[in-house]
Amino acid sequence: MKICIYGAGSIGCYLGGRLAAAGHDVDFIVRPKIQQQLQQYGLTVSDYKGMRQTVPANKLQLSQDLNTAANADFIFVCVKSAATEQVAYELKDILKKDSIIISFQNGLGNVGILKQVLSGHTILEGMVPFNVAALGNGVFHQGTEGALYVKSHPALAELETTFHTAKFEFKLEQNMQEIQWAKLLLNLNNSVNALSQLPLKQQLSIRAYRQCLAMAQTEALQLLKLAKIQPAQLTAVPAQVLPKLLSLPNFIFNLLSKKMLAIDPLARSSMADDLMAGRATEIDWINGEIVNLAAQLNRQAPINTKLIQLIKQAENTAKAWSAEELKKVLETA
Repeated sequence: MKICIYGAGSIGCYLGGRLAAAGHDVDFIVRPKIQQQLQQYGLTVSDYKGMRQTVPANKLQLSQDLNTAANADFIFVCVKSAATEQVAYELKDILKKDSIIISFQNGLGNVGILKQVLSGHTILEGMVPFNVAALGNGVFHQGTEGALYVKSHPALAELETTFHTAKFEFKLEQNMQEIQWAKLLLNLNNSVNALSQLPLKQQLSIRAYRQCLAMAQTEALQLLKLAKIQPAQLTAVPAQVLPKLLSLPNFIFNLLSKKMLAIDPLARSSMADDLMAGRATEIDWINGEIVNLAAQLNRQAPINTKLIQLIKQAENTAKAWSAEELKKVLETA
């Protein structure tokens, strides 16, 4: 079985690196900068529990040639959401008919975009719940816990075994919409974290930042209730309870949320990484999904709209927002 990682950024390198380290046949379609780094240092994957594995450079199958995907049995699309349509057209004329495509991307609409262009192919939703930080020199570090989810399909038995041999917690789920909305609720912290310019664990230890996240989640949950969408439970508490938990005073939150705070001190959000690297963020595919849902329901989403506005300003002029300053701005949105 051949797996192709299309979009070898942090998530793509981590998933592919874990699978390659377990001896599986993995091709990476990479940008020149990543290829140069991996050819120099090899690919190292590590996690917050102390796992560390390295695939030497001479064992990596790296290419900038899109035709590499032509022979793949499974293609993991891991590009930023803004590039999904371009990827679909790039794949259109090279895929073999029985290739299965799995979107491991943020947002809710990527599979729909892929299906529009790649009709006739099996395209499935995937979800990566954990944080991966690119630490440089070919090192990609998982800083938080969580199981991989993929939409159930009869052809996934071998892939399920493959992930298990690489020590991934891997779950097949029929209703991926509920899983994706639950992940999106957690991802609303990406913007708060990016604006704080702090590691995730430090940011979540500050009550006012948690209250900012709670406001964004509360707004989202009210809209999901109107839309009759019930997000899945991905954490120790139901999604509807998260805003109340986040708003608790520090000493109570710390007692009740030990599992939530089991975050590596190195972990930060992908949105924070994007801002630090001067890249456009995926804010439109995270908080933007809440604003889009509000529009469909003829409602407003002022908290998430304001977070989008602040992140887009930060893409041009980086500014670290204090917790109280950010909270005040959101309360008046």
